Formats: sequence, C-alpha cells, structure tokens
Amino acid sequence: MAADQPHSRPKPQPPREIPGVGAVLAVASGKGGVGKSTTAVNLALGLAALGKKVAILDADIYGPSIPRMLGLGGQTPEAVDRKITPLEAFGIKAMSMGSIIPGDEPVVWRGPMVTSALDQMLRGVTWGDLDVLVVDFPPGTGDAHLSMTQKVPFVGAVIVSTPQDIALLDAKKGAAMFEKVGVPILGWIENMSYFNCPHCGERSDIFGHGGAKHMAEETGMTFLGEIPLDIRIRKTSDDGTPIVASDPDGDHAQAYRAIAAKVAAKLG
Repeated sequence: MAADQPHSRPKPQPPREIPGVGAVLAVASGKGGVGKSTTAVNLALGLAALGKKVAILDADIYGPSIPRMLGLGGQTPEAVDRKITPLEAFGIKAMSMGSIIPGDEPVVWRGPMVTSALDQMLRGVTWGDLDVLVVDFPPGTGDAHLSMTQKVPFVGAVIVSTPQDIALLDAKKGAAMFEKVGVPILGWIENMSYFNCPHCGERSDIFGHGGAKHMAEETGMTFLGEIPLDIRIRKTSDDGTPIVASDPDGDHAQAYRAIAAKVAAKLG
C-alpha cells in the first residue's frame, strides 16, 4: 500500500476587485482613542475636495462612529435588488454598521459573523464609480483585519498615531501587520501632535511631539503630516460637521487637505 500523501493546503485566493472602485485605502492605528476615525473622515473629505469620487466604509463593527461624524445619525440605507444603497453626506458616500443597528444597541458577535458582515458591506453595496474607497479599520490586529486584507485589494494603508510611546508601539504593530500581508504603508500621520491654548496662545506638547515622524523615518516610511489637538476638530466631529467640510479654508482643514494631496499623489 502506498504511503499516505501529505495533504497540501489550498492556496489562498487573491483579493477580488470591487466593481467600480478604483483604489481601496486603509486607515488604521493599531490602538483606539487616537482620533483615527476623525482623521479618516477628514482625509476622505480632503480627497473629495481634490475632485475625487470618494466613499468611506466604517469597518469598526463593535464601535462604529462614522454616521455620527457625518451627521447621518438616524438614517438607514435602503436595499434595492438585494444591494444596499450607501448614505451620502458632504459629497461622499458612507457605509457603517452604525447605520443598520441602532446606536445604543451593542453588537455581540463572534469573529465569523463580523467578517461576514464586513464582506457584505464591501461587496453588497452599490458604490457606483469611485476613485477611492477609504476603509476606517477598527483598533487591533485581529480576525477582521486579516480577513479584510486577504479579500480586498488594498493599494496601501495610512497609519495614524498620537506622539506618545504607548500609542506608537501599537501603531508600529499595525503597520507591521499590513506589511506582512503585502499592503504597502503610504505614510504616517501624527494626530493630537500639539496644543495651542486658545486664550494665551502658548503651545503645549501634551502627548509629546514628533514621535510619529521619528517612527516613519526610523522605518523608512513617509511622514504625511501632523494634526493638532484642538477643540474645534473634536466639536465639529461630534456635531456631524467635520472640519474639512464646515471650515474648508481654516488652518486645520488645510492641514488635512495637504495630507490628502500627499495621499492622492501616492495613489496615482
């Protein structure tokens, strides 16, 4: 009797294109609480201001925040011919579990359900023709991240971090995850980089300063820019009027738009 042949593992299927979508861009941090979603929304709006057709996918199933930030709370996307029509705000399209499940209802799902929901929100949505689909990744480096990067042809990832060492450690892990699965890092953004007192004008580096720039240089990556810690950015996000849309000529919006221009150049 012939010896049993070892079972060969099936080769993973290459990522499938999303019809009509030109480039899929990941925005990630590895750690929660660093303003990643605020950055993702304003980056998407910055790309739209450059004339791009843009949509944003909120991939954080457990803690979706994009509907609130875009003023879409209480609105529910419609389904037409078994396809979901994304909501729209400020000239960009948006899809989030927060628009399907009421905001005060927790999502208590195991990993396979999360990955299935993400796949449905990616491929079961009528995106139309898009230049860029921005995917706001959840914190961490778990099942959802691995599943998304295996199934979706990401052109690159942008890493968001605050300057302090604890945040940078997790952000570095997030960057390493993308590199392991073959997704190039387009650059780093330092959020909450510094604070200018609105009363006295004095600058304070509350979380330190320059950590993300140093990390980018240390790893041979691009530093895309820095965004300050400012109450106007926080308030406009909470109010559903992100600062790139509500104050497009202000200093903070210009900072986001400058970063968007660098990202657009990398996307080609």
